[in-house]
Amino acid sequence: MKIVANGEHFEIEEGSSLSQFLESLGKRAGMVVVELNGEALSPSEADSTILDDGDSLEVVQIVAG
Repeated sequence: MKIVANGEHFEIEEGSSLSQFLESLGKRAGMVVVELNGEALSPSEADSTILDDGDSLEVVQIVAG
């Protein structure tokens, strides 16, 4: 199935969680802010959030300083 993250198209396996997708990008849920289809998610929701075909994500890296 296909999703869009930060304007880039990705092909992922059906039933993939948000955590799995973030790991494929080399990121961890607690280190990024994620918006799924216009709604902000908390890091604790990453494991239980299953991505659907056509989902749109915005993933922003948290930077301290």
